Amino acid sequence: MKKTIGILGGMGPLATADLLTKITLMTRADCDNDHIRVYIDSNTAIPDRTAALLCGGEDPVAEMSSALRHLVACGADCIVMPCNTAHCFLPQLQAQTDTPILNMPELTVLRCAQLYPGKRAAVLATRGTLATGLYSGLLEKHEVAYLLPDEGEQDTLMHLIYDVVKASRPLEPEAETWRGLLDGLRKKGADYFILACTELPILADTLRQPGPFADPTAELARAAILFCGYELQEGC
Repeated sequence: MKKTIGILGGMGPLATADLLTKITLMTRADCDNDHIRVYIDSNTAIPDRTAALLCGGEDPVAEMSSALRHLVACGADCIVMPCNTAHCFLPQLQAQTDTPILNMPELTVLRCAQLYPGKRAAVLATRGTLATGLYSGLLEKHEVAYLLPDEGEQDTLMHLIYDVVKASRPLEPEAETWRGLLDGLRKKGADYFILACTELPILADTLRQPGPFADPTAELARAAILFCGYELQEGC
């Protein structure tokens, strides 16, 4: 029997929609009935994860737990969270349920080790994700070379993530800012870029700057499809 997916979303809403789109496009299907049943709780009441981690902001776990309970009650066989920073709270959430929560950062790092052996990744993420070492710890564990953005580059990333994508601002005016960020990191030795905030694949897909890019949202979609017993589209 095929399994179902529960998306613990709303962090943010556009990233949630991007994950659903990728699950749909990456699933091998000839008609509607060939697709996976997906339950979505786009809970926009979940407090900001970076603020909670760095600034004493409201703890997001209570609202995340509420969404988790809803998805489990619906019958989801696995849970996916299209927010990298939210994975800092994954142990607390997983302790509340036997339903597996797929680990997006680890899936991404394993894919990087497979696709880019001997290459150096630049980790593009929120300050919260970077400060907790969520990706750096996994990259070191799996012996993947990496570099992190400096303070100015982190300012640029936070602007692109919060002031542009999360704020539903036009993306095209930010093309030069995005290009400059990537070029600067290449000069420091980056061979490819981990889009370690789920708003960034939306930016990268729209602005079409050269990568290569490792897309955690796509890795999460791929893993969820396979977990549920479905096949991937060719090339995915």
